[in-house]
Amino acid sequence: MLQNLAIVSLGLAVCQYAFAQPPATPPPNAPLRLTLDEAMQRARANSPQILAANINSLLAREDTVQAKAALLPTVSTLNQYIYTQSRDQTLLYVSNDGVHVYNNQVQVHGDLYAPQKLADWHASQVAQAVAQAKAEIAERGLVATVVTDYYTMVSWERKLANAQQSQKEAAQFLDITQKQERGGEAAHSDVVKAEIQFMQRQRDTQESQLALDKARVGFAVLLFPDYRTDFAVVDDLDSIRPLPPYPEVQTMAGNNNPDIRAAQATVEQQRLEVKSARAARLPSLSFDYFYGMNSTELALHNSDGVLNLGSSAQAQLTFPVWTWGALRSKVKQAELRLEQARNDLSLTQRQLLANLDAFYREADVASSQLASLRRSEEYSADSLKLTLLRYQAGEVTVLEVVDAQTTLLQARNAYDDGMVRYRLAIANLQTLTGAF
Repeated sequence: MLQNLAIVSLGLAVCQYAFAQPPATPPPNAPLRLTLDEAMQRARANSPQILAANINSLLAREDTVQAKAALLPTVSTLNQYIYTQSRDQTLLYVSNDGVHVYNNQVQVHGDLYAPQKLADWHASQVAQAVAQAKAEIAERGLVATVVTDYYTMVSWERKLANAQQSQKEAAQFLDITQKQERGGEAAHSDVVKAEIQFMQRQRDTQESQLALDKARVGFAVLLFPDYRTDFAVVDDLDSIRPLPPYPEVQTMAGNNNPDIRAAQATVEQQRLEVKSARAARLPSLSFDYFYGMNSTELALHNSDGVLNLGSSAQAQLTFPVWTWGALRSKVKQAELRLEQARNDLSLTQRQLLANLDAFYREADVASSQLASLRRSEEYSADSLKLTLLRYQAGEVTVLEVVDAQTTLLQARNAYDDGMVRYRLAIANLQTLTGAF
């Protein structure tokens, strides 16, 4: 009894050890396998366009901080020593309070009325919104590029599999013709034709492999610091997402399109630039307050015991009187830029509607053709099977078998191309509407 219990305990311990082992890791030489989301993350981290757009957005934010700071009072210090040449205690060349003058002061400066600086601050806020919209435009453009490269790889992987399958079918048919020739049931010309077909399928396989390798290298440049990184992509073409109704897509495009936001913000930015140019022709009012020392002696008290520290205040009212037409020219220039921005906004809106309609039609047609392409592939596969059976029965020629094989390969590739076409059409729509 004790022996049985010991055996059971040993078995339980072995089971616990087995279940406690970590999951098996892939071999170190296995290629990296990426999903679309993982590829997107890597592209964002390595894309110079995204990095540049984000930096521009941060620069615009700092411009806003600086423009706002220009409206607020500033505090600075003045620490100055002035030496003036003298002869017999008489100052020469420069009028001053004495031979030695010491200035140690704190200055507070502020603008009471500065319409141009206020307009510049508002313009910098809008410029920041423009930069943020352009960063989103760059990101959506990157999404379209990544989706295109990703599904190009998926497409060539499928075409390579189709070519390999067709090569296998051609090899089987070559074997059938050789056996029938030995049995006296087929002419040698049938064997020659089948062998030609087999060699063509071998070349198709090589070309598909080459196209896949080139697509991988081109995509690796976007994803990795080293383009020689070996990787593969996950084939998710079978998970088709439905196409939303056109009114819903149109609403999303109108509410969430960075091109429209950027164009609208540019119009507002140029309107504020006109306001700033006009404000430069208005008077400005500022003040200064000084506290500290302005003395011929570097001491808190002079030789008479009087405190050297004191304060003063001043206000400036500045009127631009004559600038030889420069201010008027700047206003005219800003108005012309505003007119150009309005024209760009109108063009952007028209382009959005045209692209939205074209991309939606593309996606709709691609989606509606998938079922037909799938049936064509199934019918082509059935046709090849029947044609092979009829050839073995002596009812059809070798040309009909070769034609059936070619038709099946074309149907397989057409179905895969149709699925990729739909995915790319969805990606193009998402550049206008965002994800859905």
